[in-house]
Amino acid sequence: MAASLEELEQRLSQLRTELRGAVRARDKAETTRIRRALREAEAAWEHALETEAGPDGEALLTEPPAAQAPETTGAPRRKGRPAHGSIPIREQVHQSLTLLGAPASPKLISSTYEAFFTESLVATKLASLRRDEERSFTAQGYARPYYVCAALTHDRLVPARGLLALSTWPVERRIIGPLSPRTDFLTHAVGTAEQIQRLTTAGHPAPDAAWRLLRRFALTIPGAYDAAAPELDPARVIAAAHAEAAVHRQEDDQQRQAAAQRARSQLSDAQQLFGAAPMRDALRDASGTLP
Repeated sequence: MAASLEELEQRLSQLRTELRGAVRARDKAETTRIRRALREAEAAWEHALETEAGPDGEALLTEPPAAQAPETTGAPRRKGRPAHGSIPIREQVHQSLTLLGAPASPKLISSTYEAFFTESLVATKLASLRRDEERSFTAQGYARPYYVCAALTHDRLVPARGLLALSTWPVERRIIGPLSPRTDFLTHAVGTAEQIQRLTTAGHPAPDAAWRLLRRFALTIPGAYDAAAPELDPARVIAAAHAEAAVHRQEDDQQRQAAAQRARSQLSDAQQLFGAAPMRDALRDASGTLP
C-alpha cells in the first residue's frame, strides 16, 4: 500500500534528522545510505502529491499561471510593467535566475517569472535559448553584460541536462555535483522567500502565485511549513532552508570547488560557460560522422 503524504513527510523529516547525526558522526557509509533513502522518499512524495492533486491540480504543482484566476488580495500590478511580451525572453530568464540564485530548469524559471512579474514565459521557448547564447558568445565574446549559459556536471564538465545558469556567476556556482540539486533547491526557496519579503516591505503584497510557489518549496523543507499557522512565514522558510543547507554545504562546496578548478585549467572561456562537448559530439565534429 502506498504511503500517504503525511507518512512520507514524517519519513523525510526522520531521514533528515538521521542524516544530520550521521554527518556529525562522520559515518560516511551511513551518510551515503541515508542520502539514497532521502532521494527515494522525495521522489515518492512528489509522486504522491501529484496523485493527490489529480489532473485538475497539476498546474498548481508545476506552472502556476499568473492569469489563471483573478487576484483576491488586492495587490496592485507592478507599475511600468508592459502587459504582453515586450520583455526579451533572455531578460525574463535573467530576472528569474537572479531571483532564484542557482541553476534552474525551464519549468521553474517560467513558474518563477509568471509568479512575480505577471507576464507569461513559455518554458518551451527556452529550448533554443542556450544554443543562441552560445553562438552569440562564440561570435562576440564578452560583448554582452551577461549570457544565459549552462550548468556543468561535476565529473565530465559537460552541460547539465535541463538546467540554465548565468555567465556572471562563478564556475563553482554553476557546477552540479551529487548534492547540488538539493542545495540549489534550498537556495531557490530562500530566493523566493526573500523576494516576497522585499515586496511586502515595499508595500506591494506578493501575488497569490508567488505564495503558491513558496509553499511548494516549504512543504519539503523540515521546519519550514506549519500547517497550524494561519499563513506561510517567509522568514521561517529562510531559517529552515539555511539550517538544512548547513548539513550539505561543506561537502557540496568541496565537490564544486574541485570541479571548478579542473574547469578553469582544462576548458576555454566558452566551454566554461557552455560546457565541454560530450565525447559523442567531439567524435562527430572530428570525422563528420558518428562511429
